[in-house]
Amino acid sequence: MGCCGGGGDGDSQPNQVDLETEQKYWGEKETFDPNFKGPMRNRSCTDVICCLIFVVCIVGLVICSAIGFARGNPIRLVYPTDTFGNVCGEGDYAEKEYLMFFDLLKCASMGASVVTYGCPTPQVCVSKCPSTYWSYVETVSKETLAGSLLSSEREKMICKYSVDPTSAAKSAKEYVEDEDCAPYYVKTTSVINRCIPSIFMDIANWAADLTYDSGGSSYTVTAADEDGVTATELDDASYYLALFYEVKEFVELLYKDVVASWWMILVGFGIAIALCMIWIILMRYVAGPMVWITIILIFALLGFACYYSFNEYNDLKDMNATAEYEISSKFADNFNYYTSLKETWLAFGIITAVVIGVLLLLFLFLIKRICIAIELIKEASRAVGNMFSTLFWPIIPFILQLIVFGYWLIAALYVASMGDKDYYSNSTNTSDNGVDYYLKRVPCDPDSSTIGKACDFVKYGGDEYIIPMQVFMLFMLLWLLNFIVALGQMTLAGAFASYYWAWEKPKDIPAFPLTASVYRSLRYHTGSLAFGSFIIAVVQMIRIFLEYLEYKLKGSENRVAKFIIKCLQCCFWCLEKFLKFLNKNAYIMTAIYGKNFCMAAKDAFFLLMRNIVRVVVLDKVTDFLIFLSKALITAAVCVMSFFWFKGSINYFDGYVVRPELNYYLTPVIILTLCTYLITCAFFSVYSMAVDTMFLCFLEDIEMNDGTAEKPYFMSKGLMKIIGAKNKFEDPKKGGKKAANGNKKGANNKVDQSPTAEGDKGRSLPTPPSKKKGKWG
Repeated sequence: MGCCGGGGDGDSQPNQVDLETEQKYWGEKETFDPNFKGPMRNRSCTDVICCLIFVVCIVGLVICSAIGFARGNPIRLVYPTDTFGNVCGEGDYAEKEYLMFFDLLKCASMGASVVTYGCPTPQVCVSKCPSTYWSYVETVSKETLAGSLLSSEREKMICKYSVDPTSAAKSAKEYVEDEDCAPYYVKTTSVINRCIPSIFMDIANWAADLTYDSGGSSYTVTAADEDGVTATELDDASYYLALFYEVKEFVELLYKDVVASWWMILVGFGIAIALCMIWIILMRYVAGPMVWITIILIFALLGFACYYSFNEYNDLKDMNATAEYEISSKFADNFNYYTSLKETWLAFGIITAVVIGVLLLLFLFLIKRICIAIELIKEASRAVGNMFSTLFWPIIPFILQLIVFGYWLIAALYVASMGDKDYYSNSTNTSDNGVDYYLKRVPCDPDSSTIGKACDFVKYGGDEYIIPMQVFMLFMLLWLLNFIVALGQMTLAGAFASYYWAWEKPKDIPAFPLTASVYRSLRYHTGSLAFGSFIIAVVQMIRIFLEYLEYKLKGSENRVAKFIIKCLQCCFWCLEKFLKFLNKNAYIMTAIYGKNFCMAAKDAFFLLMRNIVRVVVLDKVTDFLIFLSKALITAAVCVMSFFWFKGSINYFDGYVVRPELNYYLTPVIILTLCTYLITCAFFSVYSMAVDTMFLCFLEDIEMNDGTAEKPYFMSKGLMKIIGAKNKFEDPKKGGKKAANGNKKGANNKVDQSPTAEGDKGRSLPTPPSKKKGKWG
């Protein structure tokens, strides 16, 4: 199904008043430049100051990471630290890699405050996590019965390093009350080098027997009071620990499924890539039918809805079904009541009829723009087909982003581990108790007599310059990632622009257009890329700060502040989307003309505003086609992988051994998600091709008029839609000239335009490059 041509684009010939108004608000139209020959080769560096600032900031990032590498120690973030500030598994405690909590349930009672104030229980490094159950109550009972100290029982106690539990200086009960030894321990498992209880029913049973009595002087087997841990807290702790182990076991099974089916997943990736390539090639042939069939289906669906609504209205009208104009439970609760009213179907019919009328008027008004959008999509498909290497270009920015993010992550870990040890007081001279007491802990400076007793290690922190360094590094991460995105966009824009402005395609397309575009972008426009990506990074940084403020206000009752934060988040989200759109078009103009970022952004914005209707239609049509393409390819891979891993496809069983999986949906979900990401990468190239072709098309209309001096570079399909043609003499026809752009006939066969792949037989007597020396 094709587009009707001729007759102009509906707004191609504005009157003088409209033209003056347009120039006043949206700038003057582009003028013809006889020296313009597509992406300019002779260009100068742009936004040099931004480039220098960008380089200085990168040097600053390297310096910050170097300081982190020199002073930081990520082992502190991996291996735990005991109450005395010793890192388990390092130095003198190299053989004691695991952290043992004297009473882990106190950590659960702290909630989120444990991150700031630490777990309010002594912690020591041990060589292995306990694998048995023990309670000091048993030791006390046995010693009471024996009437003497039992070394075999005392040796089971886990105590601080300087404490010898076999000594007769204290009883077992006194060691526990002075927090020199753990009151109990259960069978535990190492989780990130922390000894975590592994059997939850036993946690509740044992911990319930180990609560303080009301006087706080001994442990009893009574329900918890205000000084102890309540049964609810025990249940909550057991629930979350059980949930953690369920998730851990589930993840392990998923990992096994991925290992067993990894090569099939890679084959699925290859199929997804092949489908993307085939689909992009087919888009040049199916883009038009897809759009028109969809439009027809939308009108057919709305028409059927309108017909059905009025038909139901007539049937109910004959039945005298009238609404009850009173509030009743039947009216309020039963949806069937609505559908039984003739007024409901009359409203549906009127609404659908109005929608059909509005859409029909919009369609008739925008049909030319829809045709332009479809033709540009086809032209983009031809460009991608002639420069197939552009499809693989997204791999390079992706790898660069991985390298940047990997380096940043390692550096951030080192910087985060630079802080000194923070100790908080643990004085017993206080009237507070329980959780409230630990929430009021204050920093302290330990010495040999107070460390681990009156002064406990809580976390790493302290150095004031660490937070500014982390903020700077976060901003640099955003800046660098956006810079790489900008480089990818400008590179593709330069390559596709060289295709559009080639007079005879594909013959006049420059050799290695993608490589040449990369060179131009980095050689001349690093500053412009840095400028545009800096603006996006600033907005993203503000959004992160707003997210942080929202997190801080989560427990606040100030609804006005929350409302303001939400409004700001919405505004900056919209601003980021607009700036990304503007930046992309600015990069296209820079890739073509070599202008600096501000001038390119201004020219691109004014050019788009002068053609705002075309912009909106093209954007929506392109978004629809790209979304439909992504959905179809993702759905195809999802369905194929589902039936394959489920075992419904048996044709290849004689050649391939299907692995046994715990969850056959594991590779299916992985393939579906990764296929969607692959389609996003491929169709981002396609989208960039459409945007570049569109801006070049708008520039072509404004600069050229189809004469021999200023011929159009667009395809014949685009010229047919807007009712334009190239008009110049053909010596083979006796010097006859086309009378006008719309006249048809044998003599007008000379009216040829720069054609796409496959269009041959140009009738120009002399190529423009040889005739005027201006097309290169």
